[in-house]
Amino acid sequence: MAAWASTSGDLIVDRRYEFAEALAAGGDRAGAVDLLAQALELAPLWAAGWFRLGEWLDDLGRTDEACAAWDRATAADPADRLGAGLKRDLARKVPMVETMPQAFVEALFDQYAERFDTALVDKLGYRAPWLLRDALARAHPGRRFARAMDLGCGTGRAGEVLRGSVDWLEGCDLSAAMLAQAQAKGLYDRLEKADLSALEIGATYDLILAADVFVYLGALERIVAWCAGSLAPGGVLAFSAEAGEAPLTLRESRRFAHSQDYLQGVLTAAGFTGIRLERAVLRHDRGAAIEGFIVTASAPMALRDLQGDGEDAALV
Repeated sequence: MAAWASTSGDLIVDRRYEFAEALAAGGDRAGAVDLLAQALELAPLWAAGWFRLGEWLDDLGRTDEACAAWDRATAADPADRLGAGLKRDLARKVPMVETMPQAFVEALFDQYAERFDTALVDKLGYRAPWLLRDALARAHPGRRFARAMDLGCGTGRAGEVLRGSVDWLEGCDLSAAMLAQAQAKGLYDRLEKADLSALEIGATYDLILAADVFVYLGALERIVAWCAGSLAPGGVLAFSAEAGEAPLTLRESRRFAHSQDYLQGVLTAAGFTGIRLERAVLRHDRGAAIEGFIVTASAPMALRDLQGDGEDAALV
């Protein structure tokens, strides 16, 4: 449970919650559910308590009750920093969301920042930055980029891999803690805290990179349109995406997967050319290989400066 919500603000409720956690750890989920439900009568606005209750109810196969608990969690915290809405949609098997709650992503990576590099590379075998570097070398051999943007730069792992190929490197991320880690590496010429789902077209880049980022955005029409409008003529977009069968799939990991046809369609609609999608293993999760796409695409020599929902971006 997130540190920001580890207490209800009521000592009695907190003690009952601790006892419920002990019951759950000992295998008595039903007992834990009963005790926490009673405690929540005293703290009905404790979002984290409802979130935890939903998890235990889901473990017991009581899906409708779990979804109701997650509904209470989102009502108590409309920003949904714990991602209760995502858990609810996954349990219902009919996801309603097409993007991650901004507060959930920010809280997730703020907590994860200090151990991010070690966990991602050493434990999960994360490979996206290196795969993107190699794909760029194949698609644009010998090319050096004057000005690059690293979307969702995190701790700067992709910046470390690609810094040698760019003259000026900017990065943006939603998490201030991740940006602090990136700043400490001294790789970026500029870093900015920004919500990728709300970027406005301004500066122009020769390369826009998004390593393991679009899995948290979901629907890609808007961000791809932003990339199209932010690239110089002939500029390059390079990103990774987890592979799915449906156009957009919310996975149990609370990350989005995209189909090849969807990615191709979004890029084509935004006016990109030279689209290359290469299948690759991006990382591992619980011992299983997570397959995805390494994508490179070029902006045409002239592109209408559109953003909106991405459907109108086209060649001039």
